[in-house]
Amino acid sequence: MSPACAFTQEEWAALSGALRLRTFAERDAPRCLAAAELLQEQVCARLLERLTPVIGSPSPAVTASLLGKRLSFLATGACLYAMSVYDKGLLLSLDNTLVEYGHDAGLWTSSLPLQQPQPFAYAAGEREAWRARIVATLFAGLLQPLWQTFARVSGVSVRILWDNTAVRVYSLYEKRMAKIESAALRQRCEADFAWLLDAAPPALFGLDFNPLRHFRRPLTPVDDGQRSVRFRRTCCFYYQASEPVEYCSVCPLLRPRKCR
Repeated sequence: MSPACAFTQEEWAALSGALRLRTFAERDAPRCLAAAELLQEQVCARLLERLTPVIGSPSPAVTASLLGKRLSFLATGACLYAMSVYDKGLLLSLDNTLVEYGHDAGLWTSSLPLQQPQPFAYAAGEREAWRARIVATLFAGLLQPLWQTFARVSGVSVRILWDNTAVRVYSLYEKRMAKIESAALRQRCEADFAWLLDAAPPALFGLDFNPLRHFRRPLTPVDDGQRSVRFRRTCCFYYQASEPVEYCSVCPLLRPRKCR
């Protein structure tokens, strides 16, 4: 068992702020389910049916994509930020994770409550095994079975759900973590990101391929070369649930035609 540790007040403030990590007591109880419950197809179908009109979605498939996108942000954000920036592990298992689905005034208001949010450390020389455990629990243990259930119940493509997940991880490391002032911390984040992209075996994702590597497109110059965008491979259908119609900044439908 890995040694126990704790988050500092500053660390918890960061995780519970923009990344929306919560304790069990802080959960939105009326709009919250244990993650394991969502593996029951009837429970999952009822949730998608309930959310479809709330978020202005035209179908359960689009709802599943957008809920999956939100869950990807919450789950990968808190877990991987704690791992790479604070060197502390969070266990995002089906039994420890709760799924909130609050959506108010056109915006997601959901957070990420954990039954036990206490982090765990690693013994000397065991960081690689510790990192693999965190990643396997997050992706193969939690997200992969959820995405499979979403796909069976709604008909949404699993590829879209994994693309949703991948773009959240890219943004986390390339944007949020890139702002960290400490060069040493940034170096660790970059090393973890490189491992996730290039060396993490497919088994850690519960798949026969690494989705973070598979869905990673090269940067595309836009605005006459003024900036570059890493467009998605698939569309998450956000534009179908927005009024007026809006597109994600990395939507493949916005990709210049000559680059398609």
